[in-house]
Amino acid sequence: MGLVPELPETFNASTAFLDENLTRGRADRVAILAGDRTLTYRELAAQVNRAGNALRTLGVRPEERVLLLLLDSPEFAWLFWGAIRIGAVPIPTNTALHPADYAYMLRDSRASVLAVSEELLPAVEGVLADLRSLRHVVVAGEPRRGQHALHDLMAAADAELAPAPTHRDEPAFWLWSSGSTGAPKGTVHLHHDMIVAAELYARGILGIDEHDVCFSVAKLYFAYGLGNALYFPMRVGAATVLYPGRFDPHAYFDLIRRHRPTLFFGVPTAYAAMLAAEGPADLGRVRLCVSAGEPLPAALFNRWKDRFGVEILDGIGSTEALHIYISNRPSRVRPGSSGEVVPGYAVRIVDESGHELGPGEVGDLLVSGDSIAAYYWNKHERTKQAFAGEWFRTGDKYYRDADGYYWYCGRSDDMLKAGGQWVSPAEVEATIIQHPAVLECGVVGCADRDELVKPYAFVVLKPGQAPSDALAAEIQAFVRERIAAYKYPRWIEFVPELPKTATGKIQRFRLRERVAERAPTEPRHASGS
Repeated sequence: MGLVPELPETFNASTAFLDENLTRGRADRVAILAGDRTLTYRELAAQVNRAGNALRTLGVRPEERVLLLLLDSPEFAWLFWGAIRIGAVPIPTNTALHPADYAYMLRDSRASVLAVSEELLPAVEGVLADLRSLRHVVVAGEPRRGQHALHDLMAAADAELAPAPTHRDEPAFWLWSSGSTGAPKGTVHLHHDMIVAAELYARGILGIDEHDVCFSVAKLYFAYGLGNALYFPMRVGAATVLYPGRFDPHAYFDLIRRHRPTLFFGVPTAYAAMLAAEGPADLGRVRLCVSAGEPLPAALFNRWKDRFGVEILDGIGSTEALHIYISNRPSRVRPGSSGEVVPGYAVRIVDESGHELGPGEVGDLLVSGDSIAAYYWNKHERTKQAFAGEWFRTGDKYYRDADGYYWYCGRSDDMLKAGGQWVSPAEVEATIIQHPAVLECGVVGCADRDELVKPYAFVVLKPGQAPSDALAAEIQAFVRERIAAYKYPRWIEFVPELPKTATGKIQRFRLRERVAERAPTEPRHASGS
């Protein structure tokens, strides 16, 4: 038998994550912990069926899109799985965007139903007119005039619902992928994709089973969070902790203490913030931590393990690949690296001509695996550029060491050339963050008076540290002592925070914009706030 079970042609993803738990005797196991609400798998399955039937009463047909603008909550799970169960296509959507973004997404997807949390209604109310495809707005909470209350629709719906006879290779859900710039791309995933990611990574690397409790910093509308907190635990009958609030270290420490998770999924900025905050000396039952989104600096890994005694398994994934495909393994972590290829996936590092490179050579990373998306919706040219047969061009620069560990060198458009040699912003950032005064940093390129590009560092200091020219010079010297001299930041600007996406990724294009506005001409440090 292979790493992933062979699926029949007629296959509906909801059956593998809901029905199987009932048939395997897990009906009374806890599925969701959300504040004071606890749902068993029996209760979850009934609510999913009601949600699917409710969507049918609104006239939702197979293959129609249902846009989900929902906070992390049981309602998200009900509607996500309910839509899939009737053959419709749910689209989890970022809850921190602007009205113009939602107008574009609703038009691009031609969603027939928008399901939205009451708290998020103000962000979309002004763009709901003139959407020819949108027929209904369903509100988790109190609806406005002309809208439907999810609670009322589900109360009137039947708790029995047979899954639609979908094909394993037909669209099941979308995720939005935007990268650092450009309009969001609807990334189309198929019914079999979640099975592949859950089997290869969650089971294969994390060893997840029904006794685990998952807790994720990344929200459900992201590919990383969707796996962490929804289909990973539901593949094995484990429990998930859902929290609708924004990330706050103290809130998360409290939730860890209250719900006692065994698997904790974070991002580097969250780990840094938790280390900087006063909190417990241990994480209770947490047996493994996971990081993705950006490379985890070795210094953060070491500080976290020293304080809590738990390893962080850093890895790389993407919306297009659905989840992590290169990862460190328990007890085999190489701090600072993304780890080794997850069995079941294949990767290549190639030069600009597509020729495969050897160990130690930096090139473009390509990945192949059965969880990779089928295409970008309405983006024919972008699809052709990104998807080459079985290979997806990730846009990441990597090299592989002699032991088969992969090392991130930045996005393809983030790499700098200083002194005629390539410089990885990730390497410079990982070095700066080792300085005891530094909390986090972001590095981009900046042209000096000779129009030569050099590293420019935006640095956030730890609480109690004060910006100064002397400290900037100290950090520069610190970097020069540890990596090649041509890589050290010629400018250091102290800032109170870094611009980030909702997942905690540093928005380097924002930093590049700030550098362009300042247009410094001399390679000296700056200590602006």
